[in-house]
Amino acid sequence: MAEVGGGGRTGAAATMLCGGTSAARPATKETQQMADEVKPQLEEKEGKKFDVFTAVEFKTQVVAGTNYFIKVHVGNDEFMHLRVFRSLPHENKPLSLHSYQSSKTKHDELAFF
Repeated sequence: MAEVGGGGRTGAAATMLCGGTSAARPATKETQQMADEVKPQLEEKEGKKFDVFTAVEFKTQVVAGTNYFIKVHVGNDEFMHLRVFRSLPHENKPLSLHSYQSSKTKHDELAFF
């Protein structure tokens, strides 16, 4: 796999591999907004409402758009891992919940799925 970036640059772009995932980073305001946007899709699939839904960390994967892997605290000691797809800007499509994993813990590594 070829590295993206380089040329003396530092940060996530310099270490991200094409098709691979970035390093895990703390969730940002944008990450929380993305999680909130797909929350209704997850609640429909799970058949329940989540009173707590706090993004904790995330990874990205650049494809024909971007996959976001987001660890979300859903209350008590329960966490879920979400795979959210953001299409390319010119496609003008909403975020979609591609898949998710339940029964996760705070210490479970956020990995590709």
